[in-house]
Amino acid sequence: MSSILIIYTGGTIGMMENPETGALENFDLAHLRRHVPELGRFQYDIDFTAFDPPIDSSDMEPKYWVKLARMIADCYDRYDGFVVLHGTDTMAFTASALSFMLENLGKPVIITGSQLPILKLRTDGKENLLTSIEIAADKDEAGRPIVTEVCIFFENRLMRGNRTTKINAEGFNAFRSHNYPALAKAGIHIRYEHNLLYRPPRGALFKPHFLMDNHVIVLTIFPGLREEYVHAVARMPGLKGVVLKTYGSGNAPQKPWLIDILRRLNAAGVVLVNITQCSQGTVEMHRYGTGLQLLQAGVINGYDSTLEGTVTKLMFLLGHGLPADEVKRRMSRSLAGEITV
Repeated sequence: MSSILIIYTGGTIGMMENPETGALENFDLAHLRRHVPELGRFQYDIDFTAFDPPIDSSDMEPKYWVKLARMIADCYDRYDGFVVLHGTDTMAFTASALSFMLENLGKPVIITGSQLPILKLRTDGKENLLTSIEIAADKDEAGRPIVTEVCIFFENRLMRGNRTTKINAEGFNAFRSHNYPALAKAGIHIRYEHNLLYRPPRGALFKPHFLMDNHVIVLTIFPGLREEYVHAVARMPGLKGVVLKTYGSGNAPQKPWLIDILRRLNAAGVVLVNITQCSQGTVEMHRYGTGLQLLQAGVINGYDSTLEGTVTKLMFLLGHGLPADEVKRRMSRSLAGEITV
């Protein structure tokens, strides 16, 4: 019998308002079983734990990623899979961060939530929760877990966590993985794309990490970007990493002052990473002169990484105190299936 741990961090799915009294109630396993009686039909051993107090996902930050990683690491040997209930606003950031922090993960960590509270009549929370539990418990013929990575499950799609972005503020189709196919689709059956699933190196041991450094900023390129604005960013105390969101295949305006600032940041050991503002596609800085100038200034290629994946990967690598050159080297290769090089 598979054993599953559900971890509730907060978010819409757990907004439990008593329909008779209007009072907000604690979200725990007893309430979950009462309002989702289908849980009783699973032949699994299901336990529940929660952040105390739960947080809105808008308040999610690195210290909570560390807390979540510790909760999973502390219980790793006792459960076959984990389901994390999370608010949707920062779900993709958390999934990305955990994908790096839980190195050589050999069990499923499925993150899900909902756009409507689970008590609402039309909630999407029940289906998301029930299917996430089933995926977390799924094993192959040899008894090995089918999924061995951090994923997001939402509206019938299982997606790699560090490839996923929130795309819709009110529709049930809230998340998409634009640059990597869905790992599974849930209909009458859950159909896995086994060739797409991430596997840790053979024989590698699970190794959790709890260090993150948030001395990172995102700089979006836009028409009319002012020199003093970029100078202000460049002078931020303790700055260690800059994520550049550029046009198209990694292009920026040909402004001498902009390239000069980037060169000076690079010389000072600040790691500069280029990702595209487009939902789909990859950075190719050698394609046009407007991208080549960034490459020559020391900006490294973020390939087809999401913003969420790039920011959390930078925080993760910087948190380990690695030299800038080593951070650049690791940013340029895939650590957990987050980029296509």
